[in-house]
Amino acid sequence: MTYRAGIIGTGGVAGMGIYGGSEDDIDDDPVDASHAGGYRAADGVELAAIADVDADALERFGRAWDVPEARRYRGHEAMLEAEDLDVISVCTPSMLHREHVEDAVRIGDPEVIWCEKPIACSVADGEAMVETCEDAGVELVINHSLRFQRQTQALRAAIDDGLLGEVHSVVAGSSMELLRVGTHVVDLAVYLLEARAASIAGHVTGENEAAAHLADRRVDDAGGGGFVCTDDGIFVTFDGTAPRDATGFHARFTGSDGRLTTDVDGWRYWDGDGTERDSPSGGYADDHEQGFANAAAHAIDLIEGTAENVSPGRQACHTLEILVGFYVSSATGGRVSVPLERPLRDVTITSW
Repeated sequence: MTYRAGIIGTGGVAGMGIYGGSEDDIDDDPVDASHAGGYRAADGVELAAIADVDADALERFGRAWDVPEARRYRGHEAMLEAEDLDVISVCTPSMLHREHVEDAVRIGDPEVIWCEKPIACSVADGEAMVETCEDAGVELVINHSLRFQRQTQALRAAIDDGLLGEVHSVVAGSSMELLRVGTHVVDLAVYLLEARAASIAGHVTGENEAAAHLADRRVDDAGGGGFVCTDDGIFVTFDGTAPRDATGFHARFTGSDGRLTTDVDGWRYWDGDGTERDSPSGGYADDHEQGFANAAAHAIDLIEGTAENVSPGRQACHTLEILVGFYVSSATGGRVSVPLERPLRDVTITSW
């Protein structure tokens, strides 16, 4: 059986590429590290329809990915009403995620919604999306792509088995901005440690590397970071203040029985005696591109009931809660307790 997928939003991450941060980077060539690329790489699913309010973007995307003109829709409602879709990707800016996810559930009735990160611009919106999907029996998968890489899943299993002993601290970083990029690394710590934040202190620089390239520059998201104390005593430090050309993803997990680090050369592991051992990430070669293919395959597994959601909406809400906590702490000059209480759950940080 071949399942049918549709995409709402035909910009960069949907299939055209925008990883340099500029809309000028988008041309007519499809990019495999994308939702459309994931569907093309995975067995058992086809990209059946696309929707966008921008006619030029819709035409460019449809031509690049061989989507018939009859299945290119101006507006997501038209696609959802006309098409019978099993999986729906939401690839619009994060301030539109709630509207598009809830419309997908209400009109489209899919089995799975694969939504871009961050889940929303406020914790309250993210939680509303989760509740809408749960009430309808729809799996909400958030595209924190590191969770779909097999080496990351192998690391989590090894940490669960005691690889690091008692984890004491994590030091991690990425390029700016917090919601656009930092969410991946913060979520990685949440995923690998299976931990929840208890206390947060943050600093926001106000600098946005992408703002100069955006048609609407009224975007709150900026570089920043801070520290998080988890409910089981792990101290996590995150730095997302540098531009893309000056830094990349990096992390160090330190425990009583070992140390695990990653940088440009991949994951490395030292035991409690300081001896470097084979990496528990295994021989997998998953990269950013493969993460999308794995996520599309995971959507099929969820439809068929052969897997549990690797990146569920509720966990994405907690990752967003940490990021919002950085902003609230920076604005107030104080530490923030988690879970956030109202009205802090309604604090909105616009991103793209």
